[in-house]
Amino acid sequence: MVYGIGTDLIEVDRIRAIIEKERGFREKVFTPDEIKYCESRPNSKAEHYAVRYAAKEAFFKALGTGLRAGMSFLDLEIMNDALGKPELIIRGDTQKKLEKWGNVNILLTLSHVKQMATAFVVIQKAS
Repeated sequence: MVYGIGTDLIEVDRIRAIIEKERGFREKVFTPDEIKYCESRPNSKAEHYAVRYAAKEAFFKALGTGLRAGMSFLDLEIMNDALGKPELIIRGDTQKKLEKWGNVNILLTLSHVKQMATAFVVIQKAS
């Protein structure tokens, strides 16, 4: 059963500007592994940051609560599996909230180009 869906679209230049101007932004929003991955993409690192930001926003929209009750962007980590498929890893207070629901499945898709990044999340809950 589908519990929630969420999507987000963001301008890559907006994230690029925030990263360049706001000291500590990356560390407040992205895990060390996400930063390492994005920084390894020299010609498109802003796109990779932006799409991960969009994924986190889309997840909290799908959750239906937004970012509250102790949950954090750092509770979420978007990494690629061996075939390049994006996966959403959940930790901390956000994981605790999902555990109360029992068995859940999270579907994630990402897309980005030089100007825009988008993400779509579906949360499925066992009925």
